[in-house]
Amino acid sequence: MAQDRRPGVSRAAVRGLSPSYFALVMATGIVAIDLHDARLFWASLALLWIAAVAYAVLIVLNAWRMAACRREMWRDLRDPGRAFGFFTFTAGTNVLGTRLAIDGFVLAATALLVVGLVSWTVLGYLIPWAAVLSRTGERTVADANGTWFIWIVAGQSVAVLAATLERTAGAGRDELALIAVITWALALCLYGFVAIFVAYRLMLYEIRPDDLTPPYWVAMGAASITTVAGTQVARMSGAPAAALAHDFALHVSLIFWSLATWIFPALILVGWWRHVLHRVPLRYGPGWWSMVFPLGMYAAASHGVGTVGRVPLITAIGDYEVWIAYAAWLTAFAALTTRLLSGRRMGVKAA
Repeated sequence: MAQDRRPGVSRAAVRGLSPSYFALVMATGIVAIDLHDARLFWASLALLWIAAVAYAVLIVLNAWRMAACRREMWRDLRDPGRAFGFFTFTAGTNVLGTRLAIDGFVLAATALLVVGLVSWTVLGYLIPWAAVLSRTGERTVADANGTWFIWIVAGQSVAVLAATLERTAGAGRDELALIAVITWALALCLYGFVAIFVAYRLMLYEIRPDDLTPPYWVAMGAASITTVAGTQVARMSGAPAAALAHDFALHVSLIFWSLATWIFPALILVGWWRHVLHRVPLRYGPGWWSMVFPLGMYAAASHGVGTVGRVPLITAIGDYEVWIAYAAWLTAFAALTTRLLSGRRMGVKAA
């Protein structure tokens, strides 16, 4: 009897798979980078393998969903509340590539950069048109949420990987620097655009406890990865684009690190308001990884600003934040493992 039901359960799980599930790769990859910076090399390597396996599995599942559940895929693409989750594929690709580049796997990292850049470009035109521009403005604003910031995260992840590869590249160094500067600058502009939409939704419509889902943490993650990308751009040298953006990138990085620092306590208060005051149950979902990722990225941002700006206090903040991010990752991974072992469906909701 159990064998007869498994195919149906699997199809249902694939049909309801959240577009945001590549946040698992994003979160695992950035915590692996943090652990490497903390010299916990074996733990970092273990998370790298987990991120790589998760990336491969999610590609297979999404390909299956694209082939067998095209109606559901199209519905997600047209839904302003879910469509921006597709950008987690781009961000997960580049974060994984960045971790591989740290260990010297330049060819694999370069291939992932190409995939990430192409996907961000294609999705950057496709998703806003399908989910936003082709719909009525009132409905679009009502459905704006924290997942929209993944658009920025995806663009900045391209900049981070390109800048990481630029430091050791021979041929193509100028091109990598230019890619890093352009994508960093574009995503920087998009942050303001998305922040206006999300703030407008929060002010215009009633906010219920169920509305403030974990993906709102991506607002902090987007500010943090903008900081990381800026510090990576500031570290580049020898390319015309790098020289052009050096000082500006460092100054902007400090501004966005300050923004991420300001958002952090606000998100904790929102969580208290949602789960303690209004007693919304804390159930596992793909949105958990959208909370782990900003924690890991904030640690990387603090290390970047503290190191490049030579501010030891900020670097120390990053040192402590690594452990918070790692603890959050272990909690989320334990919840995911329990969920898988229990045989429940994954990703029916974005949160």
